[in-house]
Amino acid sequence: MPSQTLTVETEVAGSLAQEVAERSGQNLNACYQCRRCAAGCPVGDDTGVTPDRLIRMVVLGDRDAALNNLLVWKCVACYTCGTRCPNSIHTARITETLKQMIKEQHLEPMAPKVANFHSAFLASTSHFGRVNEMEFMAIYDFKTAVNELTKGGGLKAIIADLKNQMQLGQAMMKLKRFHISIDKIKGVAEVKRLYNKAMGK
Repeated sequence: MPSQTLTVETEVAGSLAQEVAERSGQNLNACYQCRRCAAGCPVGDDTGVTPDRLIRMVVLGDRDAALNNLLVWKCVACYTCGTRCPNSIHTARITETLKQMIKEQHLEPMAPKVANFHSAFLASTSHFGRVNEMEFMAIYDFKTAVNELTKGGGLKAIIADLKNQMQLGQAMMKLKRFHISIDKIKGVAEVKRLYNKAMGK
């Protein structure tokens, strides 16, 4: 069976790798594909992409593949990859950077609910300096409902999702894991400033 020839456009590859490296603070060129990160990644099997493969996509300049894969959205930021990596490369910081790039380019997220969760978490944190669970879930449910309506999921899908969220909320309240009170940190203004800076406002 003939081997496949790999073509790399040096300028394109260098541009993408440099952008991701600078924004994530990770030295992508230090990855020599030992795959220790892949062996410990808890979501690699589910996403079909392991941290080493994602880094290789970026280094080779494959922008489409780097921005359109489930690892970017399903990475749980457990930092197992960085702990195992001999060069301390933390893929979670890379996936976070790629999320930001996807949002900036107005691309459709491969996992809309994860994107909504991420957005709602940041929005709530910017208001109080910490997550307010009531507001956080309200923002998430609203975004998810809008997605269902615009993507053809319909009213049934929205009702089913709200029922699931209510059941989850009740179970969390029984375990005293759902807090209704509003708590603010002292430096809320500083958190808002950092949030607005990150969002380019």
